Amino acid sequence: MEELKHECGVAMIRLLKPLEYYEQKYGTWMYGLNKLYLLMEKQHNRGQEGAGLACVKLEANPGEEYMFRERALGSGAITEIFGTVQSNFKDLTKEQLHDADYAKKYLPFAGEAYMGHLRYSTTGKSGISYVHPFLRRNNWRAKNLALCGNFNMTNVDEIFARITAIGQHPRKYADTYIMLEQVGHRLDREVERLFNLAEAEGLTGMGVTHYIEDHMDLANVLRTSSKEWDGGYVICGLTGSGESFAVRDPWGIRPAFWYQDDEVAVLASERPVIQTAFNVPAASIKELMPGQALLINKTGKLRTTQINKVREVKPCSFERIYFSRGSDVDIYRERKLLGEKLIPNILKAINKDLDHTVFSFIPNTAEVAFYGMLQGLDDYLNEEKMQQIASLGHSPNLEELEQILSRRIRSEKVAIKDIKLRTFIAEGNSRNDLAAHVYDITYGSLVPGVDNLVIIDDSIVRGTTLKQSIIGILDRLSPKKIVIVSSSPQVRYPDYYGIDMAKMSEFIAFKAAIELLKDRDMKDVIAAAYRKSKDQIGLPKEQMVNYVKDIYAPFTDEEISVKMVELLTPAGTKAKVEIVYQPLEGLHEACPNHRGDWYFSGDYPTPGGVKMLNNAFIDYIEQVYQF
Repeated sequence: MEELKHECGVAMIRLLKPLEYYEQKYGTWMYGLNKLYLLMEKQHNRGQEGAGLACVKLEANPGEEYMFRERALGSGAITEIFGTVQSNFKDLTKEQLHDADYAKKYLPFAGEAYMGHLRYSTTGKSGISYVHPFLRRNNWRAKNLALCGNFNMTNVDEIFARITAIGQHPRKYADTYIMLEQVGHRLDREVERLFNLAEAEGLTGMGVTHYIEDHMDLANVLRTSSKEWDGGYVICGLTGSGESFAVRDPWGIRPAFWYQDDEVAVLASERPVIQTAFNVPAASIKELMPGQALLINKTGKLRTTQINKVREVKPCSFERIYFSRGSDVDIYRERKLLGEKLIPNILKAINKDLDHTVFSFIPNTAEVAFYGMLQGLDDYLNEEKMQQIASLGHSPNLEELEQILSRRIRSEKVAIKDIKLRTFIAEGNSRNDLAAHVYDITYGSLVPGVDNLVIIDDSIVRGTTLKQSIIGILDRLSPKKIVIVSSSPQVRYPDYYGIDMAKMSEFIAFKAAIELLKDRDMKDVIAAAYRKSKDQIGLPKEQMVNYVKDIYAPFTDEEISVKMVELLTPAGTKAKVEIVYQPLEGLHEACPNHRGDWYFSGDYPTPGGVKMLNNAFIDYIEQVYQF
């Protein structure tokens, strides 16, 4: 499939013991740094355009740095930032390197609170200035803030207008900068509130500083700064005085998990990376719930608290289908079930001819769904075998039995991905010719002209790879029929919560629906949807309706799939081609706890999503479709 980008991955570590403890037990005071590296490397799938880390020292004298940050661009950014950190230690003696007291006093990144981020840009904004964590500096330790997140906001324009109205001047028009200013502003107010209380109690000098740091209420900071946020997010932060926090959106769109023992508190975007890095069972890891914050104060005391009222909970189902690592026990089971749920439609597509059908998958993320599909096919075939044996009566012929029992589901590794092939040529027919060879095939894996080929993928969004590469290369094997199977439903609507699929005009499902309306002389449906969308521009986003649904309403899923085949099949293809999609009900049955399906159903969890869709549809009509 076409690679989908999504923003982003986060990792946090708070050491709960002095650095000397880790030096004595694990042979290095860099335990926290090493574990952060593991958490980030194990989440490399979540971001390959940049990475960054931040660290806070709990103990530092005035005039000494206590907050550190390192960032880098590119797919090798994790290695680069940790290499840069390690370069600070290269000239140390062995004694200095293993002296935790020396490290605390003199070495950068020898702290107790760590935060890491992996970036995928889904907004088109790139460069080192957009790589997290972001820093907001101040002479008061407690007012210093490092912020990173896995998020996308749909109402940046509204928030920008509000914060500029109170006199703030964000340096850039980007959601991360705006959120940094919002949280930073509330952090300033909290420090000032505590400053006044400390003075009222007669405290002066460092007494005021200690009072502020000991009484900081980050829950109030997050509650007041996040109440206007519309979108999917997990926002993480460190303050200069040593507090750590993470807050999740009230719809539960973006995921986060945390773990604590007597040595460490950890948070990450995915559960299995915590399991692997710390060798702990899944049952000991907790999910950060929708609208909830994980707060760790300066002394290391951890608590969770409800920051925002829980809305209609719709966790992103694409996390389960594609984004998250398949090593999670629940995700692995769900992806297998997605493959299994497709069996009735697959059997229909091949007319139940299992003896003359080869099954395979598009590398690599569809592999688990492929195993589930095979398991479902085995179950179906075993049921068929039992019925055939039963029909033989009480004295079956051994030859007949052998013939029945020898039937097998035929699975082969048909498609092979040559990952690096597309990087050389940038334009024209030569690029298209090269793109056609991104995938290769295993020759001799089926009987030409006799066998069907069923090949499963996790999703079909734009259909570009199918048209430019996959169908053409599979057709070289001369199958009687090619059945492309998607373990997810038809992607019909853009995502505005952190997945890079915001251009509706590129979706093959949308193109197919528009073409069907043209074919059937139903352009009035397009005009009516445009008019209704245009009429609601001035409404509050909470009152807006998704009228793009009207574009799909006249057609069945099958009719749209047939039109997709027509649009995607290259000229000269010899085999008959069919596309089979996961029904929406199949997705919900396989992933019952992740009901976020707006890219399939159009049912956006937040009002901002509907507003952005409305604008995108109007732009499409006015700039692309043009009556």
